[in-house]
Amino acid sequence: MGWLFLKVLLAGVSFSGFLYPLVDFCISGETRGRKPNFVIILADDMGWGDLGANWAETKDTANLDKMALEGMRFVDFHAAASTCSPSRASLLTGRLGLRNGVTHNFAVTSVGGLPLNETTLAEVLQQAGYITGMIGKWHLGHHGSYHPNFRGFDYYFGIPYSHDMGCTDTPGYNHPPCPACPHGDGPSSNLQRDCYTDVALPLYENLNIMEQPVNLSSLAQKYAEKATQFIQQASTSGRPFLLYVALAHMHVPLPVTQLPAAPRGRRLYGAGLREMDGLVGQIKDKVDHTAKDNTFLWFTGDNGPWAQKCELAGSVGAFTGVWQTRRGGSPAKQTTWEGGHRVPALAYWPGRVPVNVTSTALLSVLDIFPTVVALAQASLPQGRRFDGVDISEVLFGRSQPGHRVLFHPNSGAAGESGALQTVRLERYKAFYVTGGARACDGSIGPELQHKFPLIFNLEDDIAEAVPLERGGAEYQAVLPKVRKVLADVLQDIANDNISSADYTQDPSVTPCCNPYQIACRCQAP
Repeated sequence: MGWLFLKVLLAGVSFSGFLYPLVDFCISGETRGRKPNFVIILADDMGWGDLGANWAETKDTANLDKMALEGMRFVDFHAAASTCSPSRASLLTGRLGLRNGVTHNFAVTSVGGLPLNETTLAEVLQQAGYITGMIGKWHLGHHGSYHPNFRGFDYYFGIPYSHDMGCTDTPGYNHPPCPACPHGDGPSSNLQRDCYTDVALPLYENLNIMEQPVNLSSLAQKYAEKATQFIQQASTSGRPFLLYVALAHMHVPLPVTQLPAAPRGRRLYGAGLREMDGLVGQIKDKVDHTAKDNTFLWFTGDNGPWAQKCELAGSVGAFTGVWQTRRGGSPAKQTTWEGGHRVPALAYWPGRVPVNVTSTALLSVLDIFPTVVALAQASLPQGRRFDGVDISEVLFGRSQPGHRVLFHPNSGAAGESGALQTVRLERYKAFYVTGGARACDGSIGPELQHKFPLIFNLEDDIAEAVPLERGGAEYQAVLPKVRKVLADVLQDIANDNISSADYTQDPSVTPCCNPYQIACRCQAP
């Protein structure tokens, strides 16, 4: 039984739709040498239990399952936060939100973004001679210098935030279309979002809005085409590359156009999974045909499923957060229960990463930054501390344990956003605050502060159902260790060079290609 095993303006040139700096991208006598390429694919709101290789009830991820057989699968891998912007900021900096300043999500009207004094992975690799590209959801600020083109990415194509943060003409499931709400006497709250007052979703290519509203029904194929073009052109250049693909899947709305005839129920979500899996398959196929031996492909997720979306949300697998569900609310996205931050993760690099290996090492999205920097033979930014570690030894099958300690920041369900009140210590997990996000049934678990933390032994209780007895020997042995590691990290953060994000909002910074049209509508050039 599988569960038992779980122990810009850029100065640049246009090149087939891409914008690159005037460095010798196309005419380079420089060979790649031993520097590898990197492709990082980040799913959105995908549940740990959605991956077929993770013993999912349905098999909707054939390409990802094949990648697992051809590479390494991680079953104890965690997002750095349980919501969008903080998780992505940590991926690109290797630092928790209390250090990098991003503790909650940015808005369409956000003036700021990931603080400019934070160095992104793309900036580090750019300085090391890499061509850098990003496709998909950014959600770390879009105004001025916070745009991806000014954060280390030579090329950007995508929606600058979540694709439910604006209207479209092809809304998909669980999302209204663009027509404006009618004027009436009743309060807008009674409309229940059957119509839209928001501006249309913009699709950017570098600094230019190409579509507003974006056509969601063709977005997956556009992402696949741009990703494969980037890989082909970067490979031809003879220089190493970094491609970061932040998918719209499996966040709502689900823009799937082809549905199976039966059965009913979760067929919409399953169709979305298959569409996402096909997109990933196209990217992997391009890697295999152009740069297979020298490209490290990493697939993971930003946080757990958005349970309040019911049949349009993913599966947490066995990580059901029973203690919380008994008290109401969801133990998934926005929470620090396992379902909120334990995410699917795969590594693929033929000849380097061993094939068909399942790793139980305790790892985090935070580890991507220092690991990629090390493999690229680059240097970590100076004058700051990192929460991720170089896990090359785990990837290459030479080591297993990973982290001894991880910290799971509050992500919207309970406690102050970004605060560290949940601690993973080896097989134990301690909660100083609990609370459930909105569940499918509409319930919200009450926020509860715990002077003496709830402590679960995940090795024996992956469902987080029954905490250790407070008076028991096991609890008494673990508690001082939890207190010490938490005190140590808070002291370390206090002594660190930390950043503060600007969460100011101003409607004038809303992306809009034609302010004279309703919803900022414009046509692609």
